[in-house]
Amino acid sequence: MSQIKSVKLTPAKFAVDLGDGSERGNYVNQDYILQKMHRPHRGINLMYCYYPLDEGWPKRARDAYADKDVTFAWDYPYDDYFPYGGGLNGNCEGEPFTCMRDVRKHGQDVILTLTCDPHVSDEHIKAIALDLKPFGRMMLRVNHEATGNWFSFNKRASYQEVADFYVRFHRIIKEYAPNVQTILCIGGIEDPNPKVTEILYEKEFTEAVRTTDIWSVDKYMALNWGWPYEVAEKDNHQHKRDSVEAIYDMTKRSFYRFKELNGGVAKPMVMSEFNADGDVTGPFDQVQMVKEFCQMVKEDKERWFSGLTFYQFRDDGRLGLEITDPNNSDVGIEQPVLAAYRDIIKDDFFKPGFAIGQDERLPLTLRWGGSEDADGIAITLQMEGNPVFAEANFSDELAEANFMMEINGRWFYKTPGVTFVDFMPAFFERNISDACEMKLHIFAPPAAGENDPSQGEDWAENYYYTLRKLPDIRLRFEPIM
Repeated sequence: MSQIKSVKLTPAKFAVDLGDGSERGNYVNQDYILQKMHRPHRGINLMYCYYPLDEGWPKRARDAYADKDVTFAWDYPYDDYFPYGGGLNGNCEGEPFTCMRDVRKHGQDVILTLTCDPHVSDEHIKAIALDLKPFGRMMLRVNHEATGNWFSFNKRASYQEVADFYVRFHRIIKEYAPNVQTILCIGGIEDPNPKVTEILYEKEFTEAVRTTDIWSVDKYMALNWGWPYEVAEKDNHQHKRDSVEAIYDMTKRSFYRFKELNGGVAKPMVMSEFNADGDVTGPFDQVQMVKEFCQMVKEDKERWFSGLTFYQFRDDGRLGLEITDPNNSDVGIEQPVLAAYRDIIKDDFFKPGFAIGQDERLPLTLRWGGSEDADGIAITLQMEGNPVFAEANFSDELAEANFMMEINGRWFYKTPGVTFVDFMPAFFERNISDACEMKLHIFAPPAAGENDPSQGEDWAENYYYTLRKLPDIRLRFEPIM
């Protein structure tokens, strides 16, 4: 090791987020996902529901109404997502908070999708805001696909009432948890005819468009919404397939209409659910459609688009990078789209950047703001060529530290209590042919997955860790004889 410099983690040109768990699949731990994807995502989307006024709550709908005759995924009295365990009279010991802590420990921001009874009181919303405040710069997507007709909240209220509820929810969140950004997910423009310029239910949702922090649409290039009760075939109709160009065009037109409704002022625009359903396309066309869409994003010089969320990591159907093994739900069956997607997110266009700063000396305070804004260190390593051994050992207080580390394009995680990390997987597929200098980047997300209120006035936005010593780096460039 020759020197230590400060390094800042900076946003990607285009952010990639990942869905993990929904009505179609269970949560998969972030250690497994990191090993599969080789890098963290900007954010991980978790999907939950909150219907505390309903009979049967807080059981999951499929358990509370196990005797109900269901022929469509949303036929239950309330949405069949996993129940949000917090809120009024709840607690933060179970889900989704265990998952949220796991996400943040691994250097990613939380995106919480929450379907919610639009008749809950302000006290319920305030309780949710206080639940979320310790989780830093997270994003909250309330009552998504709000211009649809399938979720329970749309069956209980008019579109105007749903829109007004969103605005009320946003304002309470901003009062009690201003670190949380809200995502408005509505249909946008859903007609491929370029002469159609208005979004769905525009009059009802204009105030929500102006109020929210982030705009969003969900766009599946292909989808079998009849799953799991209907298999997509040519002679039935609960599925669709659009062209990649049409989906991209409608999303772009939606952004510009949102901007117009907001007085010409742009806000971040994301696609909160993105994929082509393998139930319709099969595994090979699915790959081609995902690659084609991402290439269109990269080649569009207007840069109106901020990010997308791939839905999802492991799916019980064919909407995942993995399919759940029907023999064992803890096992995923990798699909061709996983390798293709992993290659996409290795592109510099979709990756966060490193801004190297000045020389530093220990002790040094590291700051974790979020996956797009963090201060760490860069250690320069002298490489003689491709290593045979490359590893880090953590002793004393470092053993209890929580680190995310990057070397040679691959990220590694060290949880508190772990004293050894093997960096060799970074060199299995990406060899070094000649001697060179290489940076090892180290960041310190919160070890408990939550920010610490004792750390100062900005505790809800930033987490701090004091680094007093460096890990022992072992590099060897030939086998041990």
